[in-house]
Amino acid sequence: MQSPEDFYLVQEEPTKGCLLALRRIILGQDEQVSETRKYGMPCFCYKKKVFCYLWTDKKTKAPYVLFVEGKHLDHPDLEAGTRSRMKIFRVDPLQDLPVKAIGPLLHQALNLYRNGTIKA
Repeated sequence: MQSPEDFYLVQEEPTKGCLLALRRIILGQDEQVSETRKYGMPCFCYKKKVFCYLWTDKKTKAPYVLFVEGKHLDHPDLEAGTRSRMKIFRVDPLQDLPVKAIGPLLHQALNLYRNGTIKA
C-alpha cells in the first residue's frame, strides 16, 4: 500500500507546492482530521468518515479539492458537473491560495459531520 506522501512526491511544481499547502490547511482544520489514500489520491477523513479528496484535473493538471458531500455546500466557485453528490473547488497553482474561500468551505464540510447532518 502506498503512503499518502507518495502522491505528493511525484507531482511537478507548482502543483506539488499547491497540493502540499492544501494538505496542511485541511489537516489543520481539526485534530480529528486524518489522511489516508484511496483510489490513488489523498483522502481526508473526519472520525474515519471521508469528507474530501485532493486531486488534479486530467487535462489542465490543476489541483482541486473534491468535497464528498458537496451537495450540502453553497459557494459560487464549487462545481458539481455531472455529479449529484460531490462538488469540486478548483485551485490555480500559479496564484495565491484562496484561503478566504477554502477555510470556510472546509469548515462547512466538517460541520456536516460534527452536527450530525452526515453520520460520522
